[in-house]
Amino acid sequence: MAKSNLPLDADRLWADIMDLAEITDPAQPYTRRSFTALFLEGRTLVAQRFAEAGLAVRMDTAGNLIGRIEGRNPSLGVIAIGSHSDTVPSGGRFDGIAGVATGLEIVRALRDGGAQLDHTLEVIDFLAEEPSEYGLSCVGSRGMSGSLDGKMLDLVEPSGEPLRDALRRVGGDPERLDAARRGDIRAFLELHIEQGVVLESQSLDIGVVSSIVGIRRIEIVFEGEADHAGTTPLQLRHDALLAAADTVAIVRSVAERLDWEGSGYFVATVGILTVEPSASNIVPGRCRLVIDARTTNPDLTRRFVEAVEQDSAAAATRARVKRSAFTALSDGPPVACDPHLQAALRRAARDLGLGQTDLPSGAGHDAAFMSRICRSAMVFVPCRAGKSHAPEEWADRDAVAAGAAVILQAVKALDQSLQEAGPV
Repeated sequence: MAKSNLPLDADRLWADIMDLAEITDPAQPYTRRSFTALFLEGRTLVAQRFAEAGLAVRMDTAGNLIGRIEGRNPSLGVIAIGSHSDTVPSGGRFDGIAGVATGLEIVRALRDGGAQLDHTLEVIDFLAEEPSEYGLSCVGSRGMSGSLDGKMLDLVEPSGEPLRDALRRVGGDPERLDAARRGDIRAFLELHIEQGVVLESQSLDIGVVSSIVGIRRIEIVFEGEADHAGTTPLQLRHDALLAAADTVAIVRSVAERLDWEGSGYFVATVGILTVEPSASNIVPGRCRLVIDARTTNPDLTRRFVEAVEQDSAAAATRARVKRSAFTALSDGPPVACDPHLQAALRRAARDLGLGQTDLPSGAGHDAAFMSRICRSAMVFVPCRAGKSHAPEEWADRDAVAAGAAVILQAVKALDQSLQEAGPV
């Protein structure tokens, strides 16, 4: 089937993505950080489009925005489609947003064709999939899967607001999180840009995601003594940044060694490094860094953490400072996508005449947490030069529409096959 003859309205889908992209900080496109006024403005637009498509709209206690249309046989449970509408700073127009818009367009396409599923269909905009100012990602899907605990709710952003207060501020209810946990969802499907170059380089339309990496984030804090940068001799300094700088190099070195072994995909990044008091003429008295480690092999994460814990303690000793914290902020294990759903996506792509391949995901997604409570799978579509989490992030209109069409066809098939397959 030609991409110009797909069973949905590609222009309407594209308009949803572009309209949401317009809600951004003009000085920092495309930025719509979770828990901000711009994020809430974007959600108002999403909720409006949900309602216009005939969906019943609600917010669950974990802050997820949900649109729902009942099936002919609600006792069969729910097929859900979704992603997230928040972005990283100076992010893109497609990461997350394309997945939410896909779910919305599938509802419209079914309505336009006069079709009603036996299963109930939901479109979900998960809260705060991107790492938030509170140091936690996938807040909404953690809540829906029962993986958001009190310790996480106590996390605070730089100005001191706890996550539990922020959740309440955007419409959730941290005192009733159990009400967000679901047991009625039979399948969850998510469309996403690839954030890599495999599909583009091989001129393929669709990636059926085979697995999603596990992600562990670790906070390390070094405390030394702030001193005058001009009058304090080097040998008398207690420079917290010196220990932090050594640790950044240690993270890279250990990660390279584990990756070279070939026993699984492994990467690690220091993406946050804060220095206090952060003045050119003061020896740094305190440094905080956050490590993001990703792998398909949990044993590699264990070995990485052990090595960095030992070597960062030695770095603190060399710099004559104290390592006051070495803490796991979050930990999500690797996830294999559901074989039944993967097969349905492959068949749909084949029936639509689209080129496809299986791909692992090196990025985290809400689908990983949804896999804890239901069958879960993903579709990747090509993005230009693999660029993501940047203003230059781009996916072609027809590429997104092709991915949405694959999920639409799979949903129709799953509406029958899930009844035959029985419980997971």
